Amino acid sequence: MASFARNSFNPNKKPSDPERWICVYPAYIDSNKTRVDGRRVPKSRAVDKPTCSEICDVLTAANFKVGVEPKFYPREPSKEDEMRGRVRVQLKNEDGTPVNPAFPSRDSVLLYIGEKIPHLKSRVFKSGGDGQSANQGGGGKKKGKGGRR
Repeated sequence: MASFARNSFNPNKKPSDPERWICVYPAYIDSNKTRVDGRRVPKSRAVDKPTCSEICDVLTAANFKVGVEPKFYPREPSKEDEMRGRVRVQLKNEDGTPVNPAFPSRDSVLLYIGEKIPHLKSRVFKSGGDGQSANQGGGGKKKGKGGRR
């Protein structure tokens, strides 16, 4: 993981400097968000409630250099700790060529993240156990106004 210093934008910086790496917020690939709320991929390629750690895992497996910053997405109405985080990714080398030729642009990286997060072990095991525990719930009382007479 890389650490980042806050400096103003300098166009003379090389694309390989951490200040020039692209930013990926979880809201960019969240299927619960609208385009207005900040989703940048099609809903069919988006993921349900992604986290920064999942994004880091996917990008690290694809041999990208990544760094995490404790930032909030500006359009996020909730300021809870689960919503905190921004991932920085090195997209280009010093000479401006892509680090990974399969991902030449920010959009290609976002689509890749949205494709790979559902296949993470944490997602696969989590979704498999939820269906069984939901069916084992006891029979509750019926809700409604039937009690008043």
